[in-house]
Amino acid sequence: MIQAHLFANTMTDATTFDTLRPRLFAIAYRMLGVRADAEDVVQDAWLRWHGSDHAAIQSPEAWLVTTTTRLAIDYLRGRQAERATYIGWWLPEPVVELDERTPESSAEMASDVSMAFLWVLERLSPEERAAFLMRQVFDHDYADIATMLGKTEAACRQMVHRAQERVQQQQPRFDVPKQTHQALLGRFMVAAKAGDRDAMKAMMADDVQLVSDGGGKILSFMRILRGAGRVAGVFWSVEHQHPQRVDYRQARVNGEPGLLRYVEGKLESAQSFVIEDGKIAAVLVVRNPDKLTAAPQTIL
Repeated sequence: MIQAHLFANTMTDATTFDTLRPRLFAIAYRMLGVRADAEDVVQDAWLRWHGSDHAAIQSPEAWLVTTTTRLAIDYLRGRQAERATYIGWWLPEPVVELDERTPESSAEMASDVSMAFLWVLERLSPEERAAFLMRQVFDHDYADIATMLGKTEAACRQMVHRAQERVQQQQPRFDVPKQTHQALLGRFMVAAKAGDRDAMKAMMADDVQLVSDGGGKILSFMRILRGAGRVAGVFWSVEHQHPQRVDYRQARVNGEPGLLRYVEGKLESAQSFVIEDGKIAAVLVVRNPDKLTAAPQTIL
C-alpha cells in the first residue's frame, strides 16, 4: 500500500509538471533565446520540483514559474561572458516549423517570440528581461514579480518601465497580417532565386538593415548592413556565386513567415524578416550551423 501511494504521488507530481512544461519552456526560451539552454533550465526545474516538499507548496504553478525564472536569470548571467566574446552579431536560435499544424504552434510560438523581438531583448540585463517578460508577456502582477526576483514592487516597476522604453525604441512599429507577410516573402523568394536585384530592392525599405550571425563558424558580416541596394546585393551575390544552385523554402521562423536558404541542396541559413509599411525593413540571417541543427538540413 505504501509503495502504491508513493507511486500515485510521483505520477501526480509528474502530471503537474508536464501540464506546466509548455509555459516553463516559453519562459525559458524567451529569457535565453537558445532552445537547448531553455530545455536545460526546464530540466533543472523538474529536478528541483521532484526533490521538493510538495506539501509545503501552496501553488505548484507559482513555485515552478518562480524557479524557472530564477534559473533562467542565473543561466543568462553565466552566458553573458560567452556572448561578450561571441564573434560577430549574436542572434537567437531559430525555431523552424514547416507545418503550422505541428504541436510547436503553441504558447512558445506566439508573436512575442519573434526573432526581432528576442534580439531586442538582448539589450536588457537578465533581471530587466525577466521583469519585462513576466509583466508584459505573461501578465504577472508586480507583487508576483517582486517575489520572483527578490526585489520590491517599486524596483520591479522601475525595471519594467526602463525595459519598456528600450524595447519600444527598437520594436517594429506595426503588426503585419501573416498572409501579407507570407505573400511578400513569396515574391521576394522568387526574385532572390532569380538573382533579380531590382525586384528585390523594390520590396525593401530604403533604410532596410541586415544582421547576420555566423558565430565565427561560417563567414558572416561583422557589422549591420544598411540600404536597399546593399542588402539586395547580398542576396544577388549568393545566386551569382552559385548559379542555379540556390533554393529557398518558406517556413515559420519563431512563429512568423520566414525563409530557409539552401545552397547546393544543403541548409545555409534561416532568415527572419521585419515588415513595415508593406516593405522589408530588416532581415535577420542565422548562418551559425550550431543554431540550425533542428531545421531541415536538405531541401525536399
